[in-house]
Amino acid sequence: MIFIIYDLEATCWRGRPPRGINEIIEIGAVKVNQYGEKLGSFERFIRPFVNPVLSDFCSKLTSIQQSNVDNAQFYPRVIEEFKDWIFDDGQDYLLCSWGSFDKQFLLNDCELHKLDSDWVEGHYTDLKGQYSDIKGLDKDKGLKAAVKLEGFEFTGVHHRAISDAENLAKIFIKYVDEWRY
Repeated sequence: MIFIIYDLEATCWRGRPPRGINEIIEIGAVKVNQYGEKLGSFERFIRPFVNPVLSDFCSKLTSIQQSNVDNAQFYPRVIEEFKDWIFDDGQDYLLCSWGSFDKQFLLNDCELHKLDSDWVEGHYTDLKGQYSDIKGLDKDKGLKAAVKLEGFEFTGVHHRAISDAENLAKIFIKYVDEWRY
């Protein structure tokens, strides 16, 4: 079994998104084996299809610039590259994110682009709730707070997919034998 510790960034606005749609604009992931060893990483920007211009709010929150997404491929191409990376060694896999929003964004973008989403369903777990259970916390923590609680330094840029995935991988590896899936 391999674990895909991933994070997504999506288009965002202060209020409701135009046309009611948020789209993934960045995927960051770290592949970890059952022994807690990192096997590789994946990072790609994605060009939004429905609302191609990033809001100022989104650029400030994520530090992703318009030029990053303008020079990127659309979701169908990037998600095929992501799946190829996941399936590269032919092992069973589990997608692991901090909260359920990232799973929903994958499902939504697959639906938007009329792509199969079976590779997501049944291959996913939410680490945020499990972390609260492991630590005996009354309330879920944000990723940055959890990283600090574990005594790790939060590295990279918060709200950038690859940085958030790498920081989540630190927590995942520390508790590699305690996650439920």
